[in-house]
Order: sequence, then structure tokens, then C-alpha cells
Amino acid sequence: MATIRHHARIDRSPDEVWRAVADAGAISTWFPLIEESSAQDGRRFCTLKGGGKLEEEIVTTNDELRRFQYRITAGDMPVEFHLGTVDVLPDGHSSLVVYSTDVTPDEVAEQMDGVLAEGLAGLKQHLEA
Repeated sequence: MATIRHHARIDRSPDEVWRAVADAGAISTWFPLIEESSAQDGRRFCTLKGGGKLEEEIVTTNDELRRFQYRITAGDMPVEFHLGTVDVLPDGHSSLVVYSTDVTPDEVAEQMDGVLAEGLAGLKQHLEA
């Protein structure tokens, strides 16, 4: 199993960052690869740029820890196992966001690494604009 991890400091309060991350259906407003998104009944549905589809199970939305976890369960990403975790941590008057993913097969991690970094950069740009 491969693990990917990226982090970014965002010049917004942890509560403000958490609201954006926890709004599962609105990920398309800040994640550059995702063109459309919606969420209902513990599932998130994403259409990627280029037309690919993903269906995800929302595993954890913990307001106290500010932790969001999701698992890709179907769609056009060739994963056997996937668990993505976004943690929003206080960092003075701003936030430290840690985005990590465990995935198999390992080869998929190489493809996902840059995409996750872009997603985190998109969150930062969206909130600091």
C-alpha cells in the first residue's frame, strides 16, 4: 500500500477551512480536477475534467477533530483500496491542512500524487482569494 501526504498553511481560521472541507458536495469549487460534484446519503459523486466519474463513500466527518475521510468505491480510477484523509489543524491564527491518501495498487499513487497536491493548492487559493 502506498501513502501520499501533502500539507499547506492556509491564512484562514480552522473553522473557516473546515467548513469548506466538510462540505463534501462542494469539492468542485476548490479541487481543480473535479468539474462537478454532489453528495447525498453518505456518498459523494464527482465528474472529473475529461468526463471521468468517481463514486465515494464518506467515511468520517468529525467536526471536533476537523477530520474528513472518504473512500473511492466505484468509477474510472483503477484502485483496489483507497482512503483519503483531510485534517484541518490550528496553526496560530491560520490553519495547517494535511491531506493524505492510502491507496493500492502502488502505481496509482504516482498518478494521484500531483493531483492531490493540486487539490490542496486549489483549496488554499479558493479560501485566500
